Amino acid sequence: MTPPDHPREEARHAPRRRDTEDPRRNLILRALPDEEYERLRPALRPVTLQVRDQLYRRDGDIDAVYFPVDGVLSVVASVDGEPAVEVATVGYEGVSGLPVFLGAATSPHDCFCQVAGDALCLPTADLRRFLSDDGALHDLLHRYTQTMVVQLSQNVACNRLHSTEERCARWLLQTRDRVGANEFQLTQDFLGQMLGVRRGTVSLVAGLLQQAGLIRYSRGRITVVDPEHLHEAACECYDVVQAENRRVGLVPEPPDGATTGHSPGD
Repeated sequence: MTPPDHPREEARHAPRRRDTEDPRRNLILRALPDEEYERLRPALRPVTLQVRDQLYRRDGDIDAVYFPVDGVLSVVASVDGEPAVEVATVGYEGVSGLPVFLGAATSPHDCFCQVAGDALCLPTADLRRFLSDDGALHDLLHRYTQTMVVQLSQNVACNRLHSTEERCARWLLQTRDRVGANEFQLTQDFLGQMLGVRRGTVSLVAGLLQQAGLIRYSRGRITVVDPEHLHEAACECYDVVQAENRRVGLVPEPPDGATTGHSPGD
């Protein structure tokens, strides 16, 4: 994929809205020392990603990496003749295109925007030049790699051992954290693809969560009504991944009494 400033990409990657949050809501960028962030900032280009925008394709060059601010990215694996399966998600705690940091030019996976939002785009060539200085960003990406390893391995166990309702509750909590709001756009078809289940199963599970007063679903929009009880309905994988993010210093400790790792608006 070409970087978003290519003319063919302008319609899909609109300029970032002027009233959006601080780009340093992204926790990797926030953790950079101010001096290092200021050196990196001229190479960062604000964009607004729309649902299903493709950031890189399977076996295609990764031309740029993206630091989400308030959207969610999905990494999926494909097997010929079978539906794609989500293997990881990326939100405000991370960055897309991690294979580039690890020395690869391509990935066997696809990465696309799952929930629309703002991000900072950094061309791969600029990332590599910046990393050659071996500053704080290098260490932060090493720590983020560790959290991704935990997320990937936990997803394997989660998909095998936990019910669709538990996995759905976990997924909605993670999305709430990353978007930074209790309400976000999400179709049942898309949620079914992410969970690896049919649309009818998603309708049933969403209906159960709605009847329990945990969420509200209307016209493709999800509202998390009761995050504490939604957390209770989710599998423990949510806490495992959040704890690892906190352990390596990428997600702040929750306030006293909080049950989730991030409160909308933080």
